[in-house]
Amino acid sequence: MQLLTLARDLKRRKARERRSQFVAEGVRTVEELLRSPVAVRGVLRTAAVAESPRGAALLYALAHRNIECVEVDEKDFLSAAETEHTQGILAVADVPTHALSSLTLAETTRLLVLDAIQDPGNAGTLVRTAAALGAAAVIALPGTADLWNAKAVRSGVGAHFRLPTVLAAPEELAAFLASQHVALWGADAGGDAVDTMKAPRRLALAVGNEGAGLSATVREMSDKIVGLPMAADVESLNVSVAAGIMLWALRA
Repeated sequence: MQLLTLARDLKRRKARERRSQFVAEGVRTVEELLRSPVAVRGVLRTAAVAESPRGAALLYALAHRNIECVEVDEKDFLSAAETEHTQGILAVADVPTHALSSLTLAETTRLLVLDAIQDPGNAGTLVRTAAALGAAAVIALPGTADLWNAKAVRSGVGAHFRLPTVLAAPEELAAFLASQHVALWGADAGGDAVDTMKAPRRLALAVGNEGAGLSATVREMSDKIVGLPMAADVESLNVSVAAGIMLWALRA
């Protein structure tokens, strides 16, 4: 039951950070994990997974890769799972190691900066959105939900396993952007209309906290503040939706 104990421990952010491991829940998420280069350390499952053709195929793929797969009862599985309505399978894997210094930026590039995004679901969707719209990396500033929280990983639908995600302090980010000649634009409802802006070749877009918006630090760091023109009777959009529209408008 060592794998079960590990999965339970990884429900805590401190444990994930200490061990540099995370839990991926659900059939599709585990499928995406197996398609990626991320190292999988083991899988917990219930008997019910084998009852569906897709689940059975996933178990076959795990066996073919010689990945440890431990069957547990429903009660034990729920003690390790984050989601209330589980699909009876989760994997423990290593967090990919990325740092600002390891990022290789193309001549034309886009980065997405998360400034204290608190909801794990939003954080995960933002990683997926960045990957879908061609961003080179996602950079999470202090106050942002753990991108390797099980809900964030599930919301990313595999994007975490391919797109570099980096944790950085504001001063580290500022130094990196300056050294790489990357402009920083902050997203705010009161900013200049994004569809009227000509984006520089290298651009980082910062999106702020769901309630408070951009922090004073990131606002001060930003070269420009941009926003989305909206109908007068609509105050704001979900941060993931807004980021997607802006990244599309500013696409390289």
